[in-house]
Amino acid sequence: MIQGTGSDVGKSLIVAGLARVFARRGLRVRPFKPQNMSNNAAVTTDGGEIGRAQALQARAAGVPPSVHMNPVLLKPQSEIGSQVVVQGRMVGTARAREYQDWKPRLLAAVVESFEFLRAEADLVLVEGAGSASEVNLRRGDIANMGFARATGTPVVLLGDIDRGGVIASLVGTKAVLDPEDAALVRGFLVNRFRGDPSLFADGMALIAARTGWDSLGLIPHFPDAARLPAEDVLGLKGAERPGGKVVAVPVLPRIANFDDLDPLRAEPGVSVVLVEPGRPIPAEADLVLLPGSKTTIPDLAVLRAQGWDIDILAHRRRGGRVLGLCGGYQMLGTTLSDPQGIEGPPGTVAGLGLLDVATVLTAEKRLAAARGVSLPDETPFTGYEMHVGETAGADTARPLLRLADGRPDGAVSADGLVCGTYVHGLFADEAQRALWLGRLGAAPGPEAYEAVIEGVLDRLADHLEAHVDCERLLDLAG
Repeated sequence: MIQGTGSDVGKSLIVAGLARVFARRGLRVRPFKPQNMSNNAAVTTDGGEIGRAQALQARAAGVPPSVHMNPVLLKPQSEIGSQVVVQGRMVGTARAREYQDWKPRLLAAVVESFEFLRAEADLVLVEGAGSASEVNLRRGDIANMGFARATGTPVVLLGDIDRGGVIASLVGTKAVLDPEDAALVRGFLVNRFRGDPSLFADGMALIAARTGWDSLGLIPHFPDAARLPAEDVLGLKGAERPGGKVVAVPVLPRIANFDDLDPLRAEPGVSVVLVEPGRPIPAEADLVLLPGSKTTIPDLAVLRAQGWDIDILAHRRRGGRVLGLCGGYQMLGTTLSDPQGIEGPPGTVAGLGLLDVATVLTAEKRLAAARGVSLPDETPFTGYEMHVGETAGADTARPLLRLADGRPDGAVSADGLVCGTYVHGLFADEAQRALWLGRLGAAPGPEAYEAVIEGVLDRLADHLEAHVDCERLLDLAG
């Protein structure tokens, strides 16, 4: 089990890299994260949803994603509350304090999923959540030491030297851990080192001496990590590419499935501009893309409060293109109704009015792989559906897509410049990305997106094999 001294120290990346390392050796590898918190989810082959990081780790291991790889997924709906997904299916919503009382009941599902994976694998690589040193949350814990103790799983602690204070964070974790928890920690790794590794040799020795844990590797910074799908919205931050066609994306508080943007961000002829609060949508945008949202009605209110609705309408009057994905599609309609109070108080709000459609949110969630063709060009696509709500109206008579089972999906305005769809993952499809780039007057780059991801995973595995004691990790796993 890879636990961390904090959030964003690289746990997901290291597990993905190790999954590829050991899968290349012929082992049956399965990734596992007991509890995850993310609105960037993936649809599994067994019809549920898990965190996007575990789907990437499954890909690295060469196996299909399963609900058992992330049995508890928390999807934040507010600053203090989340939707709770257990083994791929939503079971309710809970505020942060209420959720603490849920944890003991959820441990059984976590252990059940872990045992399911362990029975079919030679090696299970477990990813912790947040920080192992959050001992104030230790009671009922299912994400870190609580899980490790319940299953007898050996732990390797990962620190991030790039953020500073890595010696204190590793030694300090040992200091605050319960002795029985600390006994499960067998070694440590230091991630994201820059410079001459010999300059930190004394640091590695000091950590080992103060903790009694084995030093398992000093991992240099791996720049290509930025090319892999990010699970946290913070992973979207970064310099915008100058020049090229401009795709403007308003960054809403509960943005979801934002890995839809990754293939576009990788295109050399495209500049994806992430429009932060307080900034206008750029007038030079060729496409305004409204991404998915975990809470569509509240995010629509934020969009209006930022004045982005005015910017989008002005963009449209100038002849600009607008695309809505899932929740963004719902925002483009005339009305959005929540009669059951799924996202908050029951009610109906006005949409942006750019499509003649209306949406009613429903309790039932659709989770399914999707394939078919776009219309009217009959270009094939693959992707997935993950949404609540039903959308209908005059513009659905011009669907954007036709699914393989014959169902239409999405809507297109009469002039063809505004459209929306419930299908995620369109831009990861080579044919669809080329189609959309052509509509913007751009051409796709020389590298296929899926090949880029595979290449990065292979280079990551090479990187870890060069700098981590992988043989010792296998010994620790027994």
